[in-house]
Amino acid sequence: MPDLRQLALEALTECDPLNKCRLVQHMDLNGALDPQPQLQPIGSIPGRPARPELVPPSQLQQRKLNTAEGRAVMIHALAHIEFNAINLALDIVWRFAGRPEAFYRDWLKVAQEEALHFQLLRDHLLTLGHDYGDFPAHNGLWLAAERTRHDLLARLALVPRTLEARGLDVTPGIHKKLVQAGDTAAAGILDIILRDEIGHVASGNHWYNWLCRQSNVLPQQRYRELAAEYAMPLPKGPFNQSAREQAGFDAAELASWQPRAS
Repeated sequence: MPDLRQLALEALTECDPLNKCRLVQHMDLNGALDPQPQLQPIGSIPGRPARPELVPPSQLQQRKLNTAEGRAVMIHALAHIEFNAINLALDIVWRFAGRPEAFYRDWLKVAQEEALHFQLLRDHLLTLGHDYGDFPAHNGLWLAAERTRHDLLARLALVPRTLEARGLDVTPGIHKKLVQAGDTAAAGILDIILRDEIGHVASGNHWYNWLCRQSNVLPQQRYRELAAEYAMPLPKGPFNQSAREQAGFDAAELASWQPRAS
């Protein structure tokens, strides 16, 4: 039976988004898994299609959600985030050896849910007359993965605990605007994504705190140190307090990020 970490690496290097999703969703999360080998990739990491064109965030156009084109741009941007999230979950599985089996199975479950999110968004994008790749996108999530490729603690701190957790804060506002624009189908997809992303961020928090204990460091202090080391701004409110607390953020830590009154 193929090893799950090797299968994750093969899926990561797959360029076609739909084939990548199929490979991920066909994995048996209870299958054979060896945490020890240092795997070697064959192919580009991550595998991605020729389109969308990747541009700096400043070059992306902001369009109003009360137009069909504006909603298509937004759904495309969300699909691109989910595509990157599939790759991020697969990357953490193959790259970092020697962790508990539960660590890898958690992230493979995350990859499967991100693949579902991508497919739901891509299918909805088709109903709006567009497909994934039709609009430019930026590569910020994956660049964070590149920067933390040699440091699992930094990866957990800066990707799930920072960048992905930000999605918990902004999703309700996007959901409201989609409902106001009459796109209840897209809003329903966001309900699924928010529910699952709380669990994904919770996995990031769980394993971040686990690794801090293994390394005998204080989680909140080390988080601030890593944010400074990697020039990542600390999270800024307003926060989705309920979602973040469900995802394992300590209320005191959330309060510590809020600016103090002068």
